[in-house]
Amino acid sequence: MPQTAVIIGRAGQLGTELCKEFASRGWQVKGFDRKTLNIADPAEVERALTSAEPDLVVNAAAYNQVDVAEREPMAAYMVNGLAVRNLAVICRQLDAKLVHFSTDYVFDGTANRPYTEADAPHPLSAYGVSKLAGEYYARAYLDKALVIRTSGVFGPAGQHSARGNFVELMLRLAVGGQPIRVVEDHVASPTYAPELARLTADLVGKEVTGVVHGGGETSISWYEYAKLIFGAAGLTPSLRSTNEREYRTAAKRPKFSALANIRAKEAGIAPMPSLADCVRRYLSTRVTA
Repeated sequence: MPQTAVIIGRAGQLGTELCKEFASRGWQVKGFDRKTLNIADPAEVERALTSAEPDLVVNAAAYNQVDVAEREPMAAYMVNGLAVRNLAVICRQLDAKLVHFSTDYVFDGTANRPYTEADAPHPLSAYGVSKLAGEYYARAYLDKALVIRTSGVFGPAGQHSARGNFVELMLRLAVGGQPIRVVEDHVASPTYAPELARLTADLVGKEVTGVVHGGGETSISWYEYAKLIFGAAGLTPSLRSTNEREYRTAAKRPKFSALANIRAKEAGIAPMPSLADCVRRYLSTRVTA
């Protein structure tokens, strides 16, 4: 009898790929989105998970409006923090494993090198604090929770969502005819959702627990990332670099938040492909969609 995996946030860029990946590996997959489950409501979570009888719960739902969170920190904390507690409590009751996704924004970006799992978190924003709280709740209530930190996720499902992703934003701006300004002094590890789903299933299969980094293999500034996208798409818009000083945002962001996937490599998990390869794959799905 196949094991059951419940995917929270099934309609998102990562959730869509998680559903495909676990189904392809023989799991019985049951998915929930915001319309079918409010994870901030403990009673709803208890009813839904008790009915699903999962062996595994994978939480890909998140409040990720980084700047808006500075105006409404409690909204971010409810989804990214307390809702994770709701899931962890029921997983403990049902003896189900929990996988929860966190973010590179739990770091302050001052190390000027890719962060490892051994580095101490120091978030700079309400969003970052809320995501770190989710990590702590997952690990406080469950001895074998798996927390995967990632960075700048983009996947084919972003082509059809309201918020999209960085690739879609750049492609949209490219046809606008106006100069495009992108920060050059912030570095991250953009992560392709199908590869993150693959890494997640591999970690589950190897029964890895604790905090694991699952960022893209390439550490890159957002400006260089934009150049890579336009080069792969054969576009030549007017692209100009800017910096944190010129481009002010409500939330303070880590300037160098790239992730090093040390524990995944130690577990024998195949590394992420290069960002260039992932962008090419993404664009190929866009052309055929």
